[in-house]
Amino acid sequence: MIADDMACNARNPRPGQVYNNANQHINVYGDDVEVDYRGYEVTVENFVRLLTGRTQNGTARSKKLLSDAGSNVLIYLTGHGGDGFLKFQDSEEITSQELADGIQQMWEKKRYNELFFMVDTCQAASLYEKFTSPNVLAVASSLVGEDSLSHHVDPSIGVYMIDRYTYYALEFLEKVLPFSKRTIGEFLQVCPKRVCISTVGVRKDLYRRDPHKVPITDFFGAIRPTRVSTDRINVTLAKEQSFINEVSHVQHKKQFTIVMEPQFTTKFLD
Repeated sequence: MIADDMACNARNPRPGQVYNNANQHINVYGDDVEVDYRGYEVTVENFVRLLTGRTQNGTARSKKLLSDAGSNVLIYLTGHGGDGFLKFQDSEEITSQELADGIQQMWEKKRYNELFFMVDTCQAASLYEKFTSPNVLAVASSLVGEDSLSHHVDPSIGVYMIDRYTYYALEFLEKVLPFSKRTIGEFLQVCPKRVCISTVGVRKDLYRRDPHKVPITDFFGAIRPTRVSTDRINVTLAKEQSFINEVSHVQHKKQFTIVMEPQFTTKFLD
């Protein structure tokens, strides 16, 4: 989910491109990035419907969260927020109670095995305070009463590029390989107060496993790069029954990621 105003903003010197660093080494809005909800579709109602599986009739398969009781789900939220709320499109808000209710419905409907909730906003920890659902691990960029600050400015456009917590989280994740032994416990320590300025909050009382024994790849790394090819490919089809027998002996663990980015990402202290 993305408001989709940055790529086409008149102040963007690189139309159709978005970067998370002033060095501009990674285009996070490239051809291999799939956006399922954009613009007017990014609403509190659609977000809650997505979590709970109550999408409207006619909703495309790609716009549904097809998770089940064996799925690990990652939810990342960022934007302007305050004590107990996060803004959507600068016109409406989702509350901590609505988030808690949505995740509880997910649990009751067997829509996740484990859920990792990340939020980068001012007073971010207030958004997970009302969670009661099992197997939920949560991390927030700031405690209640604290602001989350931005990291650096791009002089060419005069705005902040990325928030401090997300910057250091990405710095950690960019070094993680598919077979990495890094853990979620290490990831929870990526932004100490001396660099984040705000205090990172962690809630793990609902989580059954020790984060230091949970591979980071249980939640990150499920999306593989794709490449469009016009080359001819020879495919040999196996017998259907042989395929079914082979698949029946494999246990699958699905991973899903929900990313919600704001209309405005810069935060300032009053």
